[in-house]
Amino acid sequence: MTTVLDPTSERAPGTRERAKRPATLDGATIGLLDITKARGDVFLDRLAEQLETRGHTVLRFAKPTFTKPAPIDLRHEISTKCDVVIEALAD
Repeated sequence: MTTVLDPTSERAPGTRERAKRPATLDGATIGLLDITKARGDVFLDRLAEQLETRGHTVLRFAKPTFTKPAPIDLRHEISTKCDVVIEALAD
C-alpha cells in the first residue's frame, strides 16, 4: 500500500490502493495528459509518435493550467475514453 499526500491542505492522509495495471497495452487506448508546463508537449509529441508507430491508439489532453488540478469534466472525459493515461511534465 502506498500513502499519497495531498499538498492542497490535507488534514489527515488518505490511503487507497494503486490502480491495477493492464498486462499489455495491446488494443488499449492510451491517453497523454499535458499539464501545460514548458516543453511537456515536446516530450508527449515524441511519446505519441513512438506509441502510434507501434500501432497504439493515442488521445491527447491538456490541463488549462499546471497550477491547479485538472477540471472534473476533463478527468471524466479521460476516464471514459482511455484505458491508461500517461501524465507528463517537463521544464
